[in-house]
Amino acid sequence: MHTGAGFHSARCVFTLAVVCLIATLEGFAMNGHLIYIGTYTRTTSQGIYSVRLDRTTGALSNPELVATTANPSFVALSPDRSHLYAVCESDTLAVPFAVNIDTGRLVPDIVRSSGGKAPCHLMVDHSDRCLVVAHYHTGIVAALPIAEDGSLGAAGSIITHTGRSVHPERQTGPHVHSVNISPDNRFVIVCDLGLDQVFTYALDPTRATLTPAATPFIATAPGAGPRHSAFSPDGRHVFVINELDSTMVSYRYEAATGALTPLDTRSTLPDGFAGTSHCAEVRVHPSGRFVYGSNRGHDSIVVFGFDADSGRLTPVEHVPTGGRNPRNFALSPDGAWLVAANQNSDSLRVFRVDPATGRLTATGHTASVPLPVCLQFAN
Repeated sequence: MHTGAGFHSARCVFTLAVVCLIATLEGFAMNGHLIYIGTYTRTTSQGIYSVRLDRTTGALSNPELVATTANPSFVALSPDRSHLYAVCESDTLAVPFAVNIDTGRLVPDIVRSSGGKAPCHLMVDHSDRCLVVAHYHTGIVAALPIAEDGSLGAAGSIITHTGRSVHPERQTGPHVHSVNISPDNRFVIVCDLGLDQVFTYALDPTRATLTPAATPFIATAPGAGPRHSAFSPDGRHVFVINELDSTMVSYRYEAATGALTPLDTRSTLPDGFAGTSHCAEVRVHPSGRFVYGSNRGHDSIVVFGFDADSGRLTPVEHVPTGGRNPRNFALSPDGAWLVAANQNSDSLRVFRVDPATGRLTATGHTASVPLPVCLQFAN
């Protein structure tokens, strides 16, 4: 769900080349995870920021502005971490950014259309040849070719969804909310919140084209509102978090066809909660044993244990994020840390992850970033 002013305005996709570290982060360089932070810029934010998370203590460095641009609300890295792409609420353009080696700043280059209005999510394919973009307001999913220098070509595919579902306000039309490319790079899982459907498209990264799979979509429960998805590390399962009815669903994923089979559905909220809450992000622990989701309203991270044999999700705990509206969060690549982005509290909060149980422990480490809405670990 997009809550910022200017949501109905057009957006653009920015390309950013990442080739050096910020000088003020050098103290963390040998022992830190680099994190990029997408924001809304309607208050004091100026664009994309970065911090480093200490691998031993979980402490965060001071945030540094690395790109000045309007409303970069979602960012994604190329597989080799040499480029970063961001959606931005301004125009339907793709703008490359090159890094100034001396300062670490990002310098814009040639523009390119993102394939539609209001892009909200994007992902680079695993061969680094194609960028797939979700457009919320117009219900479009598009694929753009990536050149060797990281620049973008004209969209090879632009697919427009049609229809509606049962919610009288949020589902009067299609709202493509996210794209997720399978580990084998053959299929794209697309969540359409407005249609209550999760689509599967075959991906040809060499031509930047998308084709409906043999089973083109699977329907969710009416009014569920599928928002984001995540693959298990072994590629056998997909997890979808539903924004409107606050549920997490596990699916079996058939690698040969891209088909999804539902296995288990669980509420992301604790028993007895009667307030208003909407889900946002889903992440899977690198071990594959735990699945995490964020609740905006309840303002928590829900932790599930996951049994890969049965597909069963087992609730473990709900942990307050220490702020309001946790729109996004991310797990460190080693699975030792979880960082939550509290959009309406202008804060990042760090939690230690228990590798045996998946439980979270607040470290007390925080950082202040205006309206943080996306986190991406860069190493």
